[in-house]
Amino acid sequence: METSDLRIALFSGNYNYTRDGANQALNRLVGYLLRQGAAVRVFSPKVRDPDFEPTGELFDVPNIPMPVKGRGEYRMPTGLNTAAKNALREFKPNMVHVSSPDPTGHAALKWARERGIPVLASVHTRFETYPRYYGLGFIEPLIERILRRFYNRCDALVAPSQSMIDEYRSMGMHDDISLWTRGVDRETFNPSRRDLEWRRSYGLADEDVAIAFLGRLVMEKGLDVFADAIIELRKLQAPHKVLVIGDGPARGWFEKALPGGIFVGFQTGKDLGRALASADVFLNPSITETFGNVTLEAMASGLPVVAASATGASSLVNDGETGRLVPPGQPQEFAQAMAPYCTDDALRLAHGAAGERRSRDYSWDAINQAVVDAYLRIAKC
Repeated sequence: METSDLRIALFSGNYNYTRDGANQALNRLVGYLLRQGAAVRVFSPKVRDPDFEPTGELFDVPNIPMPVKGRGEYRMPTGLNTAAKNALREFKPNMVHVSSPDPTGHAALKWARERGIPVLASVHTRFETYPRYYGLGFIEPLIERILRRFYNRCDALVAPSQSMIDEYRSMGMHDDISLWTRGVDRETFNPSRRDLEWRRSYGLADEDVAIAFLGRLVMEKGLDVFADAIIELRKLQAPHKVLVIGDGPARGWFEKALPGGIFVGFQTGKDLGRALASADVFLNPSITETFGNVTLEAMASGLPVVAASATGASSLVNDGETGRLVPPGQPQEFAQAMAPYCTDDALRLAHGAAGERRSRDYSWDAINQAVVDAYLRIAKC
């Protein structure tokens, strides 16, 4: 089979209605597949005013508002209705790709297995860690069992970091997991985007060291650890400012937790590249990412990264060379790792430059070909 013979039905819980790292990767993948001559039909919830136009053909699936407090901007796909099944039948896929273990993903997996169609699953986030951020940590073992059953019914998995692959293999999620890492748009993310005038407009002096947060403002991104780490950094009397790039339902909580923080809201495209490059240090305490797109974007922008030593970041950050890796959930250790960057300009610039050089290894076309290779391999089984 050749790439141009592939007819891929791709299932996503969020393909374009709310921008995030996962759907940016999926849209880039679909664009690459279409350029290689493959046929793709995407099945995902549609909304009236999505964040961006979808790449490829998008078919709506039944959905409801996410039944989790503070996540109302997200939709929960609820399965495959008659219209979706008819669209699948008409499209005649020879490959099914599921990117989220939601009810529609489960239904798509069942539909494909009943017809002998191979299924590839892509892992984009640590779903099993989410309950702890909503006071439901006791159900994590149940979520793990559901995920284990879901993924082991697929023919193969792709995951965005070797650390994620190792973790999921150790959890018994699947034996066949290959690497689908992430790329970075170097036109958008590079040190030349740094803008001193933009910084000054937000009250940042040229000599200020701005510690950045970038991402959706939801608790599972580690907002509590970030805020506590900043409190500890203040105790160390390390001079700094806080720059928060992004928006979300937890913004009010985050603003109260970070008095004096500079919140610039949601940014995209060149504005996002400018905001990130105009920071000085990137702090990412999250443990839910399987890769950490924002970590790679910060590295490409020339920032040293202080991150939780968890799946994703541990495959990107070279501790002591491009930044620091810190045990998850340890605000004091995060503060101690950041403090030298606040006072040692040479160290900060050296580690930022090293991270920028490392980011050059991530080319989107070569990365997406790894998914095509996985399709073709399981198509022959």
